[in-house]
Amino acid sequence: MKIETDFYFFTHSRRSLKTINAYIIFTLKHMMHLRILILILIIFLLSCSKEKKSFFRNNNWWKESVFYEIYMPSYKDSNGDGYSDFRGLTSTLDYIKDLGIKGIWLTPFLESPKVDNGYDVSNYYKIDPTYGTLDDFKFFMEEAHKRNIKVIMDLVVNHTSTDSKWFQESRKSKDNPYRDYYIWKDSTNNWESFFGGTAWEKDSLTDQYYYHQFDVKMADLNWGNPKVVHEIQDVIRFWLNLGVDGFRLDVINFLTTDGMTQDNPYKDGSQIHLFDIDQAGVKDAMRAIKATVNEYENRFVIGEIGSDKIEILKVYQAYNLLDVVFNFNFGSIGHFSAQKLYNELVSMESNMQNYPTLFFGSHDMPRLMNRLAEDNPERAEALAALILTAKGVPFVYYGEEIGMKNIEANTIDEMKDVQGRIQYSLALKRGITEKEALKIGNQHNRDKSRSPMQWNDKPFAGFSDQPPWIKVHENYTDVNVASLAKQENSLLSRYRKIIALRNSESVLQYGEYEQLDFSNDCISFTRTYEGDSIKCVFNFGQSQKNVALQSNEKILLGKTPVTSNGYLIYRK
Repeated sequence: MKIETDFYFFTHSRRSLKTINAYIIFTLKHMMHLRILILILIIFLLSCSKEKKSFFRNNNWWKESVFYEIYMPSYKDSNGDGYSDFRGLTSTLDYIKDLGIKGIWLTPFLESPKVDNGYDVSNYYKIDPTYGTLDDFKFFMEEAHKRNIKVIMDLVVNHTSTDSKWFQESRKSKDNPYRDYYIWKDSTNNWESFFGGTAWEKDSLTDQYYYHQFDVKMADLNWGNPKVVHEIQDVIRFWLNLGVDGFRLDVINFLTTDGMTQDNPYKDGSQIHLFDIDQAGVKDAMRAIKATVNEYENRFVIGEIGSDKIEILKVYQAYNLLDVVFNFNFGSIGHFSAQKLYNELVSMESNMQNYPTLFFGSHDMPRLMNRLAEDNPERAEALAALILTAKGVPFVYYGEEIGMKNIEANTIDEMKDVQGRIQYSLALKRGITEKEALKIGNQHNRDKSRSPMQWNDKPFAGFSDQPPWIKVHENYTDVNVASLAKQENSLLSRYRKIIALRNSESVLQYGEYEQLDFSNDCISFTRTYEGDSIKCVFNFGQSQKNVALQSNEKILLGKTPVTSNGYLIYRK
């Protein structure tokens, strides 16, 4: 019995050992697979971490650049047709370089009927003849890059002109291959256009309505259609292949990704744009755009988010969405308030994942000199110094460096802006007098900041040798580049010095805030980077402010005591 038991134990032990060995081998193999999977996961997470770290920490050319917005029709005319063009722009590149600019933002220059001055594109692949040829554009890009100036282009992908091939095909029939490139409906909701009136227009060919957030001749693209996404990706690649350094994306959170949804609510008689913007699919559309741009090295994407609320702006800034957004919470402040400026600096520091943008002017808002500086050149200079030394990516609007001011339409014929003209017409329909209607039109008129660049005191301010498309400000004989360039302490000369300081100091490009304070209408901050510290003091109060400097502290710009609307920048 014992022998049998020993034999049983022996034979079954051998089988058990084999089983155990097989189990061990099986386990080891799977552990190795598991280790490989874990290693792959770690590598993936590290790559994501690096990508995010690059977004937050790494040096980028756009963090080192002062950008200069050029409103395409209004900068420099080379052929006497009254509109700016690429040859004219190329002739001004030395001026732009001497100003210290490292990045140019060009407003739309693609083929367009110009209902909204190019923000109504009819062909994404052609230069509008008003601005020249593709060869003119290529030469401009080449010359800009020779001067180490990057160029980003305004790209409007929310809508197209109704003159575009896509829309013309779309409206032919309900089964046309391009039909779903746009939003067509048998019946509509209550959505209103941002320019005024209904956002729906009935088309007689198919007896359906198409959607337009802006003018009736600017039809919204259907971003819920993958074909539209692919079309825009091809457009992006086309211009990146031509050397464009990035894009400014117009009203990018307005993309219609989810089609027509529920009615918008009203408050105090005005519609609240709640369901026609910031739709659920907008971020996916942004990701598709950013992924396409990221196929190319060292490119930059900035988005115009149609809001001045920091809680909305911040959600679109991420490494896979937008590099930066335009911070209208700061830039579009309606009236000067040092407290408000300070509050928004603090808000951006607390809320923005990456750098904020810093600007006080654009083609859509009144000029800095009128709106915030209130015709005070000293305050204009201090405000310029503020955006050029604070943490963020600064944008200077053309003409700010010489103190250009708003123009105003004295007649409806002088008003070129579609938004202003629509409001004028709506006012007349309400029975308001022409005089009052013109006043209302001017309140909404964006022409204020779009007058021709003032180069010299010659007729038409040296912009052209023929009457320009829009009137020149009457102060051009005194306020012009040629005149101010000769004056050592002119606003233009000061801009050059402040920009030169920013370009030469890494701490003003990459420095974090060590201190950000407000007291008695005085904004002050200290920025530090790699052991270097620079302090900036901006006195917007009525009385001068004494700043006691230590023996080892050096003034870089400004003086102490800091006078009213003065500033002081010094190394600590």
